Amino acid sequence: MAGKYNPGDTVYIVSSVKWIKEAKVLKYSGGFYTLQFTDTGGGIKLRESRLFPTEEDAKKSTR
Repeated sequence: MAGKYNPGDTVYIVSSVKWIKEAKVLKYSGGFYTLQFTDTGGGIKLRESRLFPTEEDAKKSTR
């Protein structure tokens, strides 16, 4: 099953319940997205439910 986001897409995640981080999708495999942070170049693997298409959507999830 294909994921909602494609490689190259920009997504936003909520880190530590209050920090919003921007990341780029590198790949989707086994239900997880491999992401690269745009500010530090670091990476992480997360499920789709932790990703948001816009910064505003990510902020709404912290309220």
